[in-house]
Amino acid sequence: MDLTGLILRVTAGRPHVLLATVPGGAAVRLAAERLLRARDWPQASTPAKADLLLVAGPDLPELRTALERLWRDMPAPRARVHARTPDEVEAALDSGRALLGSPAVQRESAAPPGEAVGHREGEHGAQERHEGDDQAPGHDGGGGGEGEAGRAGDAHGGPDGEHAPHDAGQDTEAEHGDGRQAPDGQVPDGQAPDGHGDHGDNGNHGDHGGHGGHGDHGGHGGHGGHGGGQTDMPGGLPMAEPGADRDGLTLDRLHLPLGPFLADWPAGLTVRLVLQGDVVQRVDVDELARPSDDAAVEAFWVQPWLRAASGEPVTVGEAVRRRAAAHLDSLGRLLAVAGWPAEAVRAGRLRDDLLSGAPRAAVAPRLERLTRRVGRSRTLAWLTRGIGVVTAQKAREAGAGGPAARADGDVTARYRQWLADIRHDLPRLEDPAPLDVAVEDSPRGPWSAEAPPSAALIALLPPLLEGAELAAARLVVASLDPDPEELVSRGVVEVARG
Repeated sequence: MDLTGLILRVTAGRPHVLLATVPGGAAVRLAAERLLRARDWPQASTPAKADLLLVAGPDLPELRTALERLWRDMPAPRARVHARTPDEVEAALDSGRALLGSPAVQRESAAPPGEAVGHREGEHGAQERHEGDDQAPGHDGGGGGEGEAGRAGDAHGGPDGEHAPHDAGQDTEAEHGDGRQAPDGQVPDGQAPDGHGDHGDNGNHGDHGGHGGHGDHGGHGGHGGHGGGQTDMPGGLPMAEPGADRDGLTLDRLHLPLGPFLADWPAGLTVRLVLQGDVVQRVDVDELARPSDDAAVEAFWVQPWLRAASGEPVTVGEAVRRRAAAHLDSLGRLLAVAGWPAEAVRAGRLRDDLLSGAPRAAVAPRLERLTRRVGRSRTLAWLTRGIGVVTAQKAREAGAGGPAARADGDVTARYRQWLADIRHDLPRLEDPAPLDVAVEDSPRGPWSAEAPPSAALIALLPPLLEGAELAAARLVVASLDPDPEELVSRGVVEVARG
């Protein structure tokens, strides 16, 4: 019996797909999530749990090292494909499945680097066969294992195999937010605790050894750049080093990058933390990866505002539909980080229906149920209260507007503001009036190509995260959910130059 062939056929029949989204890949990510849901293919949470790596979006040279690390951390059998546009997703997944089921390709992919060129050619074979791309990502020694993908749970989801993402904090299975623990390990509203650990692939729910590689933009090579004479451990993880904390005590501290491919995380964003215990002592945000001249990065969520600013006719209905879908996308990420995957999936489905042009009557009852259930959840509010407080004054001083400023409060206030905005936009989904960008805010605030609203949200992160526990830091980022595409989009740059 050909056991190898049998294993490959089983793996290729329903592969676990790891989505690595780069800036400019939001539309590709959305198309991939819809198709994976339709095919009942589970999304993997980490490279160690993945069979197929799908890179979503344009080729950004600065992120090739991090993507290469993802690939190296995937066990055999494995395949790698790249979809630069939504139209390429289906063919890329089909190509990846074919590569997974090919014994010849898998032998090549599993060969040690020093023994055969197959380590390089085989791992990129999916790209080459699907796209004809003969340029492989760079390969240096930076970063750490599973966390390059940064998906902390395997997201096998419910019986339909939907994506059910999980929190990547360093907490226990039932610990969320600021370290508080839900009674009896429950998730919001007493739902079964399937968000943190009842999937076999979720064992390393809080494995921040994996996160060590998130921010590895070429040349970081471990974390030597953070000083202190750290010694790299296997997998690229640095050893803890002693340092004074805020109380004057000498405690171990660890340099930990989050991003650029962390689960339910702004694509391409890398935040570097210095931790003592699980408390964040210092925060630095890396400069965003910029596209090369031949890579077109488009800001998906603000397209109506970009088009209107360039003089193209855009209706209010189109803009508020995109804005409501963006809030549902952000809400789904926050719910996933908080450990409520079932509602995260429902938010994703409603998001997709809005983007596909579903009429108000078709989505209104489901949106009402979602907003009522999430908005009234006492458990979710308890998990997120008092975390990441942004007053209206602090938001104005940072140049932030939109939901973050109107919420005038903590994580709880911000997700409730998203819900209120969705309810407000629902009756206007078919409004034919022309869009005035000075009147209608983009999803993350008043639109300005010279000062995209996400720039202010990113600027808020360091003071908000310092002093927070690691799990709370994840919730803070998810509740602000800045969009790096706004800062590197070709359309934004062109409009700003005027």
